[in-house]
Amino acid sequence: MALPPGLPLIPTTVIGSHAAPGWFQTVTEAIGRGEYGPTDIQEAVEDAAALAIADQERAGIDIVSEGEVRRSDFIMGFYRRLSGLAPAPPHRRLGPYMYDSTEVYETTGRLSAPNGLGAVDEFKTGMRHANRPVKVAVAGPLTLTNAIRVRDGYRDRSELASDLANVVAAELHALVDAGCTVVQVDEPSYSAYWASVEEGVELFNRCVEGVADRATVCLHVCFGNLRGRPQSPRSYASILPALKDARADVLFLEFANRELAEAQLVARADLPQVIGAGVIDVKSFYRERPEDVARRLRTFLDAGLPPERLWAVPDCGFWETPRWLCQAKLGALGSGAALVRKSLGA
Repeated sequence: MALPPGLPLIPTTVIGSHAAPGWFQTVTEAIGRGEYGPTDIQEAVEDAAALAIADQERAGIDIVSEGEVRRSDFIMGFYRRLSGLAPAPPHRRLGPYMYDSTEVYETTGRLSAPNGLGAVDEFKTGMRHANRPVKVAVAGPLTLTNAIRVRDGYRDRSELASDLANVVAAELHALVDAGCTVVQVDEPSYSAYWASVEEGVELFNRCVEGVADRATVCLHVCFGNLRGRPQSPRSYASILPALKDARADVLFLEFANRELAEAQLVARADLPQVIGAGVIDVKSFYRERPEDVARRLRTFLDAGLPPERLWAVPDCGFWETPRWLCQAKLGALGSGAALVRKSLGA
């Protein structure tokens, strides 16, 4: 199993996105109004990424991310990088902003990403500021079908997903070619989409073919986090058998928001992957203490999962979390994992 060298027992990492500082939200709005030039944008992005990495490193996080500061609403920025799409109105414009309020795209032909999805730029920015390994996440092909209506160019969504798998695979290869040693694919969650879990895992394995031998591959499967709301049944039980076949080194799964439901089930499921256990609830305003994180991690150890097969992570990204609360939760994550290491004599 290709795991990064030099990590402590029960290493910590983040899922991807970081809580944006208030000033950067103002900057993003100004950029949308055309008030920033390319140099201004680059300076703002570098500063926001440097802050995100500094927050993580101060908290003791072992593998950091650039914070996904260039992205909007998790994956919506990716669609602007794809050719063969035309924007369409969202399904619902009135009331609270939710999954049916996001912009929708229609196919106008076969899809491609001539200039990639931007993940390599994220990695390079991260490397300029980080003192620790940098991980970059890319949305998976099923997730990318979420906001696309099949019109011209495709017979059905399966054919569309196949082309998107090619796009994701090319992005992962470009990341590894650029020197990234830890990559991640986000598919939240297999149970929410039109495809079977088996088909989703087959697409994932296509995405990481030739990558899994060159880098640590992580697969993130949660239940959705738009405005802190899930979008699928919150259970892994039915998809665990299929996940055994995923060519991932680490599975990132959501537990804290569900009060550790299915922790024992996953710990005893004989999965071949390391378990990145979600022990920080990003959907709650509760500010975890290190002892909360340690107790949650011990639940997996008590269920029989060896500490060598356990990582500590948040349930999901922090893009819907205020920065001050994100900092507190990250501090609890780093300190809580350290408490468990100490109790194990590591």
